[in-house]
Amino acid sequence: MARIVMKFGGTSMAGTERIRRVANIVRAQAARGDQVAVVVSAMAGETDRLVNFCREANPLYDPAEYDVVVASGEQVTSGLLALTLQALGCKSRSWLGWQLPIHTIEAHAKARVESIDAEALIASMEAGEIAVIPGFQGLSDDNRITTLGRGGSDTSAVAVAAAIKADRCDIYTDVDGVYTTDPRIVAKAKKQKAVTYEEMLELASVGAKVLQTRSVGLAMKEKVRVQVLSSFIGEGAPPADDLPGTMIVSDEEMDELVEKGLMERQLVTGIAHDKNEAKVILTRVPDRPGAVANIFEPLAAASINVDMIIQNVGRDKGETDVTFTVPQSDLARAQALLEDRRDAIGFNRIITDSKIAKISVVGVGMKSHAGVASSMFRALSDRGINIQAISTSEIKISVMIDEDETELAVRVLHTAYGLDAKD
Repeated sequence: MARIVMKFGGTSMAGTERIRRVANIVRAQAARGDQVAVVVSAMAGETDRLVNFCREANPLYDPAEYDVVVASGEQVTSGLLALTLQALGCKSRSWLGWQLPIHTIEAHAKARVESIDAEALIASMEAGEIAVIPGFQGLSDDNRITTLGRGGSDTSAVAVAAAIKADRCDIYTDVDGVYTTDPRIVAKAKKQKAVTYEEMLELASVGAKVLQTRSVGLAMKEKVRVQVLSSFIGEGAPPADDLPGTMIVSDEEMDELVEKGLMERQLVTGIAHDKNEAKVILTRVPDRPGAVANIFEPLAAASINVDMIIQNVGRDKGETDVTFTVPQSDLARAQALLEDRRDAIGFNRIITDSKIAKISVVGVGMKSHAGVASSMFRALSDRGINIQAISTSEIKISVMIDEDETELAVRVLHTAYGLDAKD
């Protein structure tokens, strides 16, 4: 008997028919004798609808009341799933975030899970009851409902799994696993049997939409084994134990899989792309200590995330150009902040470009193998794709290119690193 947390996203919960499908998947898992807790998102599009209600009611809304409204989407789906499971003959009940409770810290609309009181939940599961928990929500120190920010239900599921010491956390999505790249771009993309926490964290941070970044970081910290599967399977399909997706595991478990011949050691695990970046160039910035800090301090204070940064070689007149990227959604705000501080920073012009893309190659094999970067640069060069900026980490290389060349770059690199599935 295992203890399993199952998480279902908004597309999986979009309407009573899909909720019934989810209930059948949950019932099949419980029928194996497993203790099961289910974490659910709101129906697809529901959170956006609730957010718009808040904005219409008061454009300068109180974040605490905003959380009360937007948390209701998951409350609806948790109750509906519990009702559907009961109709199928299962013992089930919903547990709202304040009932466990799920304690959170930091601000409303972007809270973080601090702890979960899981004693009553575990007792209920041990008694054979399927627990249904709304994702995305928790309780503040002053007993107000909080939400974890968009995509927070994945984090809720991992936090619950850690609190109840689950054997596995199954994240059901609209894809059946983690692929070497987006199968819609590369038809020969392969589904991975396993990916390390570190690789998944990098992939999620550079554009892979399978898992939310915070959830992967929490899984790595708490050593929660995560599996990515599809909820869109036919009636009577086998449960997750017999129909595996992609496991997100530690480096040690990955080594064991390789030693047992269940996985091949790969130099590169995946190719990710992100078209939601924008480039900012500040020209003729004074080339002196503190100049760069004057640029990025106001952006940090405004919670604008900066990714790639390049400072050109200084000019003869003690000036330099600084290039960096920000999320497209923050471009106008970043530009306004920098314009307000033009005199303090001392730059000449701001040049922006939102028609760019970030292409990233990720793999733990980079730690011990040379030549990954040169292979990337050569493959792109051979197809006439110009690199505008580069950033690296221990297991990742990212380049900025023209947005129109995104799909070509992904296909070229997928082939260059030998990731194409064999016919």
